[in-house]
Formats: sequence, C-alpha cells, structure tokens
Amino acid sequence: MLGVMVDVHSPFHADLVEHLHSAAEEVGYDLVLSTQTRTRDERTAIETLLAFRSEALILLGPTAPVDTLAALDGKAPVIVVGRRIEAGELDVVRTADDDGVGQIVDRLVALGHRQITYVDGGKGVIATDRRRGYRTGMRRHGLDAHIGVLRGDNTEAAGERAARHLLDAGELPTAVVAFNDQSAIGVLAALARAGVSVPGEVSVVGYDDDRLSRLSCFDLTTVSQGAEEQARYAVAAAVERLDQGRTEPREVVLAPHLVVRRTIAEPR
Repeated sequence: MLGVMVDVHSPFHADLVEHLHSAAEEVGYDLVLSTQTRTRDERTAIETLLAFRSEALILLGPTAPVDTLAALDGKAPVIVVGRRIEAGELDVVRTADDDGVGQIVDRLVALGHRQITYVDGGKGVIATDRRRGYRTGMRRHGLDAHIGVLRGDNTEAAGERAARHLLDAGELPTAVVAFNDQSAIGVLAALARAGVSVPGEVSVVGYDDDRLSRLSCFDLTTVSQGAEEQARYAVAAAVERLDQGRTEPREVVLAPHLVVRRTIAEPR
C-alpha cells in the first residue's frame, strides 16, 4: 500500500492521482489517499497515511521543512513530488519550474511582448522557483524595467484580485503570467467581466496544464509538467525503496514544455 497526500483543491493533483493509480496497479500496489483541505493540514494528512500503515509515502507538493520530511523518511520511505529539496536527503520527482516559466517569457517576448506581469504563488519552494524563472527570463531579454510581480497564491480568487488590481491601475500589461492554471483562470474571469478581450488586448498564460486549462471555454496556454511521467517515476522510486532495497536518495528532474493554446497572441 502506497500512501498519497493530495490537496483536494488542486486539479493538477487530481491528474497526478489518476496516473499514480495506474502506475501502482501495474506493479502490484494500491493507493490510500489522505487529503489536505482548508481545515485539514499537511501534518494531519500524513499522520493518517501512517495510521493506515502505508509502506511508502508519496507527498504531492509538501510544504513541511526538509528536516521534518527527513525525519518522516525514517518511518516510511518518502517520495516528494513537485518540490525541490536542497539538502538532497530524500527521493524527489519534479520538473524544472524555473525553466518552465522561462519558456513562457521566451515565447511572449518572441511574439513582441515587453510589458509582462507575473501573478505570484505566495510562499514555498515551488512559488520561489517559478518567480525566479520569471525574473530571470525577463532579465535575459533585457526587460528588467518591465518586471512586475503581483501578490497571489494558487487559487482562482488570487488571480481575480490581481487582475482587478491591474484594471484599477488603468494601464494593463500586454501579457499576464500566473503561478498556476487556477490563478490564470481567475485572471481570465476578471478580464472577461471588465470587457477586456483575451488574447486581443491581454495575453494570459498559466502553469500545470491541468484538466481545467484544457476545457474549450478556457483553452489556456500553459506549461505541462508531465503528470503521467511524474507519477510513474514516483511509483518506481517507492518500489525501488521497498522491494529492491535502495537507500541512497535520488532526484529526477523532468523538462517541462509549453503548451500553446488560444490565450496568447501578438500584443495589441
């Protein structure tokens, strides 16, 4: 039995869980899920997995300190999915988040955009890496003066707030890059209510390529993290630890790729 911690509000985590089930079944394992919610924190979710005697823990985007995760690895093998771990003490499967956002900036600049604003993802390693990717990408193209980061998080509400801030300022950028697809959908919703056309007046890009981004009503340009590939590597890491006796930590870093859909175009 493999224990999986999942954020119930994340469409991308839902995609990962679907692929984790398939990968686990292929090697004779099953999953037990424990959810994070607005009233149920990460610690409680992990304790539940241990109570169900999960043989290994696959943690999707954990925010706990590295020493806490390392101590947990002493109770059951821990595989961290989606988050960079500096100390190299744990098994990690992730994509290069900074490179993914850099690809977005590169594509927008190639289309002619200069005024590119970023809606941040808040605290945490994943948000830090994506924010760095935006800043580095802008500087790479000599656009230091156009760097603009708005406060946000991983929700649609954050994207709406950021878009309203831009609308109230009276001068929209030609492109908005959001921390994730949920935030980007919030940006789209606020711009639509204000009568701002996308991509005619403002291009919008998300990150994750979750199932909502693919809906025809959004058709959102985004970055794919390769959910199926991440899931397979995560299950393989757990099996190596449990069945093959591997003890040394291993990091797998996958290359993200830009998925161009309807929400970007040349600037007005």
